[in-house]
Amino acid sequence: MLANPASAQASWKAEEIYKHYDISGTTAPALYESIGARGPKIGKTRVIAQTNYVLTWERKFDRSNNACTVLSATPKLKITYTLPKPSQKLSPDLHESWQRFYQGIKAHELVHGDHAKEITREIVRKSVGLSVPNDPKCQKIRKVLAKEISEMVKVQQAWGREFDQKEMSHGGNVHQLILTFVNGS
Repeated sequence: MLANPASAQASWKAEEIYKHYDISGTTAPALYESIGARGPKIGKTRVIAQTNYVLTWERKFDRSNNACTVLSATPKLKITYTLPKPSQKLSPDLHESWQRFYQGIKAHELVHGDHAKEITREIVRKSVGLSVPNDPKCQKIRKVLAKEISEMVKVQQAWGREFDQKEMSHGGNVHQLILTFVNGS
């Protein structure tokens, strides 16, 4: 009997971790300059914030009838958001401006986290019930799963790049957050 995919999807929850890196400055331009000097790197480029995730699985298989069938696929999704944090107390006006900027950047990163959750739900949906004939040791099915998951992750990564490009392009949400923060509102 196959597991119910809906109940399999409801039985997990992503672990979300917030890491901060220290920045310094007593003005918005100085804080933003510190972000440029200390922000996380993607390749050689420093960014304001970053979302990473690690996805592992616990799967149960049915090996009857010389086939291998995925009975359940329980993901363990760990999402880490890396965000800037001023290392000193800010003036009331700068603190207020910083909070608007920070919340906007955090909201942007949470979209990346939500997409990691969506792709994980999709992997569960496509995995549970998958069956490969003539695979009593469940070796072939692992290759099928790895290929399927790899393709879905490539789609998710492309979406993330497109989302960032849109958000950071002229007039985009992140672009506006930066301008408003650095130039004042």
